[in-house]
Amino acid sequence: MTAEVEKYKTSDLSIAAFLMMKGMVLSNAFREPSGQFMFEFDDPQSMGIKYAIEFASSQCAVYDNHVRNLKKILYRN
Repeated sequence: MTAEVEKYKTSDLSIAAFLMMKGMVLSNAFREPSGQFMFEFDDPQSMGIKYAIEFASSQCAVYDNHVRNLKKILYRN
């Protein structure tokens, strides 16, 4: 019998990309019945939440916020 690998799930594209930069393995990406996209990572060492918190105070989050603001400017009409 194989042990099931712990998983970390997020719907946030930026956090998912950051987790991949940190070396976490994307095991699944799918759309839920509600239409929301989900990203599922193998997380055997329970690092997903640590990295998600790290993202929040990283330069990556600053960059992501600027991209979002620029998109708002482009699509304001």
